[in-house]
Amino acid sequence: MKILLVHNYYQIPGGEDVVFAAERQLLLEHGHQVIEYTVHNDAVARMNRLKLAVNTIWSREHRRELAQLIASEKPDLAHFHNTFMLISPAAYYTCRAAGVPVVQTLHNYRLLCPVATFFRDGQPCEECLGKFVAWPAVRHACYRDSRAQSAGVTTMLAVHRGLGTFQRQVNHYIALTDFARDKFGEAGFPVERISVKPNFLVNDPQPGPGADRGQYMVFVGRIMAEKGVRTLIDAWQTLDIPLKVIGTGNLLDDLRQRAAHLPHVEFLGQMPYAQTVEVLRGARALMFPSEWYEGLGMTILEAYACAVPVVASRMGTMLNTVQDGRTGLHFNPRDPADLAAKARQLWDDPALAATLGRQARQVFEAEYTAERNYDLLMDIYARAAGD
Repeated sequence: MKILLVHNYYQIPGGEDVVFAAERQLLLEHGHQVIEYTVHNDAVARMNRLKLAVNTIWSREHRRELAQLIASEKPDLAHFHNTFMLISPAAYYTCRAAGVPVVQTLHNYRLLCPVATFFRDGQPCEECLGKFVAWPAVRHACYRDSRAQSAGVTTMLAVHRGLGTFQRQVNHYIALTDFARDKFGEAGFPVERISVKPNFLVNDPQPGPGADRGQYMVFVGRIMAEKGVRTLIDAWQTLDIPLKVIGTGNLLDDLRQRAAHLPHVEFLGQMPYAQTVEVLRGARALMFPSEWYEGLGMTILEAYACAVPVVASRMGTMLNTVQDGRTGLHFNPRDPADLAAKARQLWDDPALAATLGRQARQVFEAEYTAERNYDLLMDIYARAAGD
């Protein structure tokens, strides 16, 4: 099968890029031909505002380039990961005009929420859910704290809603969790054409050294408001449990100051993947205090692969992926005291942590391996080709 993979890289690398690369490798390993069409948002800095606004809504340049690629390569199917900001949803029309079925992975909530996260002022926000024109996002300047830029994204969504692009030009969608599929269904997307296929790990990290491990807790991720790292550090004001924080972001300096008097909290900064996994393998538990709905946190899958339980917010996709009392523990979102209590529970009961970790590994082997993911992906491709 010849598959065209389409992806618009963000300026700051993220999970979507990891999944794009992982699925490309998976397809190649199973003997498929893979053609790539990618652009990078670094080009935004070289564009004037008018051109960027037009490009975000309907890019003639990328439609033309994509049409030429399709004409020369004749792919059997196109799988889109991201079209924002440069490729634009106009690219779907190019594929459909050439008779190429279209699959779109819904990595985030961009098609429902201009800022893609359903997160505003430190908590979930669904004011734009189901609205034809997402005026609340403009009023609140949700996208990059700019009403003008928020209006640009809102206009793009409204234009394509008006054209029926998302209803008629995409053969099949991939949601990462049941929660995400339900959110898109609430907004009027055709749920019969949305399949749930989680992310997966290309390389399977092996479990850590066993029940006697775990001399610390760990957080891995972006040090940003929506990740709940403030709540994490606030929880540790009352704990004497060693905590390793891996990652970087715009709150790093602020949180370092907030934790300056806490000798048990260690900020390790950004680390190579292999080193991160080694730290994760030795942890008692992964702290996942995210305060937005999330897509599907790759660090949760990595923890499961390492047989490490997860303490996660009781909300969003964490309700699907972290099973309270089986693969980890839930705590009330934005509640430092409850987070501290759940961390203390696992710290004081290493046998419980080990049991939850073993069960997390079992879930990983059943649901998140590359082979399981490949079977799901092929089924989705077949359904898209049959529409």
